[in-house]
Formats: sequence, structure tokens, C-alpha cells
Amino acid sequence: MPLAVIHGQPVLQIPQDLYIPPDALEVILEAFEGPLDLLLYLIRRQNLDILDIPVADITRQYVEYIQAMHEMRFELAADYLVMAAMLAEIKSRMLLPRAPNDEGVEEDPRADLVRRLQEYERFKKAAEDIDALPRQDRDTAPVQAFVPDRASIRLPPPVDLKEMLLALHDVFKRAELYTQHAIKRDALSVRQRMGELLTRMADGAFHRFESLFTVEEGRLGVVVTFLGLLTLAKEQLVEIVQEGPLQPIYVKSLALMKDPDEIELSSEFDEAANDDPSA
Repeated sequence: MPLAVIHGQPVLQIPQDLYIPPDALEVILEAFEGPLDLLLYLIRRQNLDILDIPVADITRQYVEYIQAMHEMRFELAADYLVMAAMLAEIKSRMLLPRAPNDEGVEEDPRADLVRRLQEYERFKKAAEDIDALPRQDRDTAPVQAFVPDRASIRLPPPVDLKEMLLALHDVFKRAELYTQHAIKRDALSVRQRMGELLTRMADGAFHRFESLFTVEEGRLGVVVTFLGLLTLAKEQLVEIVQEGPLQPIYVKSLALMKDPDEIELSSEFDEAANDDPSA
């Protein structure tokens, strides 16, 4: 089987004059990225103290490792050979007497190597921590999604007449407390009460249904106020809303949105009372 096919011609053997530049190939020994990485691996594998490195054993293991490269080009492992030479120098310096420094303490030949190993270990750990962080286009990918405008207008639910009668019943119970204090009965007009209610709600805000009644007027005053509210609702001059069953009832005036000249207050209840004096 030919090694390659060039211009249609098969190549059966490697050319003798083929030249491969030394920098054309990068050799990564196992999982090590350099001589310091290999040296740190040998130290950690044997649980050695980085501050007290047995130079003789480490040097022997290091040299055995790079001897496995004897079939490769030595220029590709120059950094490893430099480190082996440095270990050998440190070993020889430890065998020779060491002169004390200015402070009278003998300098450890391993001090510079230990400093470089500690610094390399810190940067290696920092690089591993950064690589573990989520990275865009590697761990995540940006996406876009179109979300339509779903703004909705929530309309208040209609108020059931039963709910208003229940609220009226509570007002009646409070009004009964003042019935015994009534001395005389004043003639009350539903139309007049309608005008008073619109005046009280002239601020345009929602008012509690119960707050529009004056319990001191007794049952008659409560009934007149209730009839006035029903008439205003019929004429679309007030808005009555409730959030849900058994929830408070609120009343709001709609007269502010209309021309005052177009508002004419009248009540069929007043006309019935005038026709029938006994009513």
C-alpha cells in the first residue's frame, strides 16, 4: 500500500532527503506541559514536602523519564534537559560545603527551585479554576426568543345584587343601634341623597360601599342611600366593583367624565312617595 499519492503517482517509501524543521512538531509528554509540571507531578505523586525535596531521588526519576525520549529529537525536549541539569547542579551543591551568608545562615541550594515550583503551582491552580468557569460557545450558547406583547387589561368582575344586599344587611345591623335614639322622622329625598353621594365621591377615587352610609340616620336613611346608589348605577353615574365573592365592594363616581349640564338627577322613588303620602 503506498504511503501517499502525489500527482497521481504512488509513493512507496519515505524520501531520504525529506527535511522536517525542529519547530514543526510539538511534543507533549503524557499530560505534562513542561519541566516544572513534570517535577511537580513527581513530588505530589510521592506526597513529598515541596519545602524539603529529596533532590537525589527526584533527579533519578526525572532523568529516567526524559531517557524515554532517546528516540526523539533532543532539541524538542531542551527544556526538560535544562531542568535535569539544574537538578544535578543542586544535588552537587548540596554535597559540597556551603558558605554562610551575611546573617550566618547557610543558603539552601533548593530555595530558588522551591520558589519557582510554588509560583508555578499557584498559576496552574488559577488556570484550572478559570477553565472550570462556564464559557460561552463552549458550555453555553446565546439564544434569542421573540416574546409577543401579552399585556392584558383586567376588567373588574360585575357585582352581583346578592353581594350588595349582604353588605346592606351589615349596614342595617349597625343602623339598628341608633334606632332607639330617633325622635322624629325627617322626610328624606332619594334625589337629594344622589347629589350628596356624588359630592362625597367627587375626588374620583374608590370608596367602600359601607362608608357611604350614615348609620345614625337609622334604617330609613340607609334605605334612601341604597336606593340612591342603585339609581346612580342605573344612570351610569357610578361604577360598582368587587374583586371576588365575599370581598369588599367599592363605588366610584363616573360623573367627572361627563358634562355637568348633561347630568340630571331624578328618582322614581321620590315621585312615588309624593303620589302616595302613606308611603
